[in-house]
Order: sequence, then C-alpha cells, then structure tokens
Amino acid sequence: MATPMSAGDFLAALTNEGLRVTQVGDWQHHNRNHKGPWGPVHGVMIHHTVTSGTEETVAICRDGFEGLPGPLCHGVIAKDGGVHLVGYGRANHAGLGDDDVLRAVIAEKALPPDNEANTDGNRAFYGFECENLGDGADPWPEAQLDAIARAAAAVCRHHGWTERSVIGHLEWQPGKVDPRGFTMAWMRDRIREQLK
Repeated sequence: MATPMSAGDFLAALTNEGLRVTQVGDWQHHNRNHKGPWGPVHGVMIHHTVTSGTEETVAICRDGFEGLPGPLCHGVIAKDGGVHLVGYGRANHAGLGDDDVLRAVIAEKALPPDNEANTDGNRAFYGFECENLGDGADPWPEAQLDAIARAAAAVCRHHGWTERSVIGHLEWQPGKVDPRGFTMAWMRDRIREQLK
C-alpha cells in the first residue's frame, strides 16, 4: 500500500530510468478524481491500445471517447519507446477487476485466475497504454518493450515494489486480452532485470 507519488516525482522517476518523456498539455492535473479517490496505489497495469499511429493514440488516451472519458492511462508508450504523459490521478484504465488478484499484487505473490469483477482498479493502479493493434500480429519493437520494462520499473523502484507488482489488464479483469503479443511473465522477468 502506498500513497501515489506526486506528478513531479513520477516524471523524475521515468526520466531517471532512462526514458524519453513527452509531457502532453496539463497532464499533471488531467484526471478523473471527481469520480472517486486515486490511491492507495498497489501496482502498475500494462495495456495495449488497439490503435495505430502515435499521434492518434496519444489523443485518444488523453481525451477518451464517447462513453469512456479520458484520461485512459497515465502514460502512453509509443512504438519508438517514447513515453507520452497524458494524465495524472484517477484514470479510466483498469475498471473493475478481481479482489483476489489485488490481494496477490499487494502481497507480491503468484496471481490467481481473474474470475470476478468486483474491485475498483482505477484507484489502485498506475496505468500505461502501449501503442499496438492487439491482434497478436502487430510487432512490439525492442525500443517499446524496453520502455515498458523501464516505465514499470521506475514506479516499482520509487515505491520499493518488485516486478510482482506489475500486471497486465488480462490478469485483472475477466474477458480482457491485453497486452497481447508477449506474456506478462516474460515482461516481469525483464522488469526484474531492470530493477537490479
């Protein structure tokens, strides 16, 4: 359990991890906090966007769309490895998920199957949307995979978490498949190496 870091500390954590960061508009104050609290935070959630093209992807993740207002994450990780900060605070990214999964994340233990959607994840997770069509065929460039590992590690390093505090949307909410194209076990191995 942790208090969310300040927006300034979040930016510093990402840049200190060697990431190239773009700040989009007034991202520090763009959030959904009026819908409920953000925090305490317990982990990092990784998504794919089902979009193509960085400019369009960033705009969608910042502004959202009809029925799902933005921000849809805290940072967008582009194909070239750049991280675009679009919001900070409560964001519409995790939705309802499994309370047993949350307990496992908090304890940093192996995840149980996600078979319920009974717990608000938007208050509990940092979220990174990763530019990818999510069809299993769209490639994940090495620069992007490296940036995903570094971004997750940056948050974990700040809070003193291990790689077990990083999950995919598919491990949280029944029916979700993201991120598709690599396994979260493989990504957690990369994050563990990054944290060394």
